Amino acid sequence: MKKPNSDETPFSYPVKVGHISANPVEVRLKADNRELEGLAKLWDVLSVPKLEADLKIARWKRDGVRLKGNVRAKIVQACVVTLEPVESEINEEFEQIFVPEGSKLARMPSVDAGEMVLDPDGADLPETFTGDTIDAGAAVAEFAALGIDPYPRKPGIAFEDHIEDTGEDDKKPSPFAVLKDWKKE
Repeated sequence: MKKPNSDETPFSYPVKVGHISANPVEVRLKADNRELEGLAKLWDVLSVPKLEADLKIARWKRDGVRLKGNVRAKIVQACVVTLEPVESEINEEFEQIFVPEGSKLARMPSVDAGEMVLDPDGADLPETFTGDTIDAGAAVAEFAALGIDPYPRKPGIAFEDHIEDTGEDDKKPSPFAVLKDWKKE
C-alpha cells in the first residue's frame, strides 16, 4: 500500500487494471491505526475505531472495472445537542464501475435534442480513471462517508427550550402600513 499524500484519501488500496480478469477476485480491506486517524480528520469526526470492507473486483465490459462489496465502519461523533461522544455503525452495500478516461461508456446518455437523461433510481454513471490503476480504498472510504449521520444525537436527547413557530400569529403586512405615521404639514 502506498503512503498517501495531501491530495489522496488516507485509506488507499491501488488495483492494477491490467491484472483484473472477468472472474471476480475477492479482497478484504481493513484500515490500520494511521489510516483510521486520517479518516477521522477527513470526515471531521472524533474518531474512527474501525473501517473494513469485503470486495469483489472484476472486469466490466471491455476495459472497465466493477467494484462491488460491503463496507463496515464504527464512527464516534459529537452529539449535536450535548457535544458528548456518539458511536454509530455503518454497514453499506455498494457497487461502482470504473472506466478509462475518454471511454464512450463514461458519457451521459442523451436524447436527440441534446438533453441529458437522468434516472434517479438507475445506476450511477461510471467513474473515470487515468493510467492503469484504480483506488479501491478511496472508493470504500467514499461509500463509508455517505453513511455518516450529519446530525448525530445521543439516544433519548431532544432539543429543549426550543419553540417551533407555527405561523398562526403571522399577518400579511399592509402596503399602506408605512404611510400610517405620515402626516401632512
